[in-house]
Amino acid sequence: MTNAAFPQLRIVPVRMLKPETAERLLNMLACVAGIRRMMIHGPGLPKVVPYGPARGSPNPHSDRRAIRVADAEIALRVQVGMVILEVEDASVIEEVRSLCDGFFVEFPYLLQEGRFMKTAPTLVDYAKYGPDADTSLVGLTDPRNGEKPVVIRTEQCGA
Repeated sequence: MTNAAFPQLRIVPVRMLKPETAERLLNMLACVAGIRRMMIHGPGLPKVVPYGPARGSPNPHSDRRAIRVADAEIALRVQVGMVILEVEDASVIEEVRSLCDGFFVEFPYLLQEGRFMKTAPTLVDYAKYGPDADTSLVGLTDPRNGEKPVVIRTEQCGA
């Protein structure tokens, strides 16, 4: 089980981020020491139209593509509307705030502190990963998706 004492942040830009902008932001965040877990959230970008008269036909969308964050290739299946972080301690919050202040200069954003990720394993976590699941994956499970979350290694960030 993860420790509930870890602070959590939510970065909410006032508009959806394009893949290029999201990639730059996530790469900057990936190099911040003290971030334990990161999750992107937003409306889904399905490959096929899920309902309506065009159900089952291809759904071409320019924002559904792969981005590169640190050493990992991530296929965007959502339009990035917010980034949720779990950090080691409160000192990392100010570092994230100053990074975001420098990044979001063309449009505003909100940085909220609170509880945005689950901290205890849910039934979905247990069903998907079993009783001996990696605790860093708790609460990051999408029950409708067959893929595991992407784990990002940040060795090449340097300083």
